[in-house]
Amino acid sequence: MAGKVRVSSFTVSADGFGAGPDQSLSSPLGVGGELLHHWFYPTKTFQTMFGQGAGKDGVDNAFAERGMEGMGAWILGRNMFGPIRGDWPDEAWKGWWGDEPPYHVPTFVLTHYPRASFEMKGGTVFHFETGGIEAALERARDAAGDKDIRIGGGTETIRQYLQAGLIDEMHIAISPVLLGRGEPFWAGLDLPALGYEVARSTVGERATHLEILRKGGA
Repeated sequence: MAGKVRVSSFTVSADGFGAGPDQSLSSPLGVGGELLHHWFYPTKTFQTMFGQGAGKDGVDNAFAERGMEGMGAWILGRNMFGPIRGDWPDEAWKGWWGDEPPYHVPTFVLTHYPRASFEMKGGTVFHFETGGIEAALERARDAAGDKDIRIGGGTETIRQYLQAGLIDEMHIAISPVLLGRGEPFWAGLDLPALGYEVARSTVGERATHLEILRKGGA
């Protein structure tokens, strides 16, 4: 049986932005975007991944931990991979994460410009898909087998998959910050018409966690 297509631990500000404006090498999440993830940084999951200490347990960590389980493949928008726009000038840029990205499975990057696949430490293999969201999902299904596929972002990538009805479930963390501007997440999305509903809302230590499922789902 095929795994689920899901979004996990994607953070949206209280005023509805999934990233700050003006992404750059010095602001990977857009200006002010790091504020979104203050719920995630202290968790045991984050601290274990990036080796900065023991980290905190609790509700926030339980959601973060669950989001990393059962993954067979990831799909990322190009902005999630790096700040370069247009054709690849060379193959020097290998992502924001250093030698060992946190994915550890085949990871498909949406782009309009071809680039050869390459492998990083820890088992992450980056593939570059120029055929659009459905082509990337087909390749990710082949790679994932019966495990889940995580749509990692960014904002517009998740919106495209939602509008196409291709996401089975979402965990959205609402962070209690106001960005004022950036990349709007909810704007123009009629989620009930697309078949989704909020199944559960859970208050964590630093964020409110929404579990959004297809209507009639578990």
